[in-house]
Order: sequence, then structure tokens, then C-alpha cells
Amino acid sequence: MKKSSNKNPELSIVILSYNTKDLLKDCLESVFALRKEVSFEVIVVDNASCDGSSEMVKKEFPEVELIQNTQNLGFAAANNKAKGLCVGKYVLFLNSDTTLPSGTFKSSIDYMEQHEGVGVITCKMKLPGGSLDKDSRRSFPTPWVSFTHLVLHLDKLLPQSKLFAKYWYGYISPDTTHEIDVAQGAYFLTRKRVLDEVGWFDEDYFLDGEDIDLCWRIKDAGWKIIYLPEVWITHIKGASKGKKKAQGVSVSLKDKLKFRTAGVTSMEIFYKKRLWDRYPLALNLLVIKGIWLVKGVRVVKTIVTS
Repeated sequence: MKKSSNKNPELSIVILSYNTKDLLKDCLESVFALRKEVSFEVIVVDNASCDGSSEMVKKEFPEVELIQNTQNLGFAAANNKAKGLCVGKYVLFLNSDTTLPSGTFKSSIDYMEQHEGVGVITCKMKLPGGSLDKDSRRSFPTPWVSFTHLVLHLDKLLPQSKLFAKYWYGYISPDTTHEIDVAQGAYFLTRKRVLDEVGWFDEDYFLDGEDIDLCWRIKDAGWKIIYLPEVWITHIKGASKGKKKAQGVSVSLKDKLKFRTAGVTSMEIFYKKRLWDRYPLALNLLVIKGIWLVKGVRVVKTIVTS
């Protein structure tokens, strides 16, 4: 049974929790401070946190629907747990390491209402110091885009080049509303009917890449994905993914390796699923070998710095 007193919310907010109790509390407080902007329900999916996150939600936010997983299912599978509970016209996937200022929901929903061809919007994400989280907007990681970004780092040398800085759209002002390929999962607002149409998150991905894959399927279905900088939030990057020590919970070396290589593993999954048939075999094999090399480097760096 739903705990929310709002039987017909316009927005369903899904927040994934993993050992970020204090950050989750801040996030929820910022969400409920906006309750007058739009009718909403909140669903927290806890990935077997051991820091008291679930207990905090039960005590401090009894109106929240809480799903308690018995193990860490990763991002995709855990968010999909909310599928049968979301009843809003819109669904917002929101990271627990974010906080939202006034106007966030109103501006977001207004834009979606006024643009029927838009399937997803994301916002400008600011890091705690106020600088831009560049992952707020991304291009699909095609071989060229990945090569210039991950290998040659040309987007850092030539950040405004349309040819070399496509990954983060460095050639377009971060204050400009524009269409993008990939909306970051930290603030991912979509229509429920779009999710139902394309199939929600692909659970082959454990962590990272699932938002890229979902965006691929949404664009392939004919919907636009928009970066909307008039909406902005604060994002404490990495805390919700176990990449940092958070809330006094230490991360084991095994988990560090799993988290820090997950993105590279997801790269390989995405490439084989969505790009393999678009390129010649020789290039495909070269790309896969490159991905393995990047993964190996990350393993070594993680072990050395732990």
C-alpha cells in the first residue's frame, strides 16, 4: 500500500540509496521543501546499506515508500524495483548525493508540458564548489568520441572544438538549452510512458552505462533529450556510487575495484550492444582491446592508491 497521501501525483521521484545516510537526508529535505511546486510521491530504493539509511528514512520521512534490497543490486536493477510503484505521469531518477533549490520541479515539469516531443530532460549540475559537473551533458561514446576523450584527452586541450570536444559538448555554452545524447542518471526526468515504451533500465549494467543505454533506446524511439540549464542542482559526485568513503563507511578493496571498473565494463557492454554492428570488425576488436587496457590501468591505480 502506498504511504503517500497523494493518490494521483504528477511526479514519481525515485532515489537510490547506498550508504549515504546523511546525504540522503539532505536530499530528501530539499525534495520535500518543494512540495508546493508539483504533486509528487517519493520512492527510496536502498541497496542493502549498512549505515542506517533505511532506519533514517523510516523515522524521518514516514511518507516515503521504502524498498529495502537484501544485497547491492547496482543502479539499473535497483531503480527498476520502483517500476511497479510509480504512478506519476513523469518519473525522476535522482541521486541521493544531490540537493535541489527552489523552482527545480516547477521549471522541469513546465518544460516537459510545453515540449511534447521531449522524452527526457536533465539539468545543470554543480559540484559543491560551484563548478560545472561536466557529465551533466554527454555524447554517445562512439569510437571517435571515446578516442578523443579517453585516450588523446583532446577535449581538455581544445575544450571548445566541435571536432575534438564532443563528449562534453564543450563547444556549446553550459548556459544554453540544447539537445544532447545522454542525460546523467543523477537527475533524469522522463515520461513514464517513455520508460514503459522502451523498457526501463537494462539490468545487464551494474553501475554506469545504464543511463547511456536508456538514452540510446529513447532517442532510437524518436524522442528528444534536452539539457536544461535554467534548472540546476548540487551534485556531490561519486558519493552515491561507493567511489568515496561516505558516512563513516569504509569501502573494501574488492568493492573499490568493482565500482571503479564498472564504468569500463559498461563501456564494453554498451559497445557490443549498440555500436558493434555499425563498424568494421577490425575497428571493433581494436576498441575492445582499448577498453581492456583502460580497465587494467584502473585496476592497477586502485590497488596502488588503496
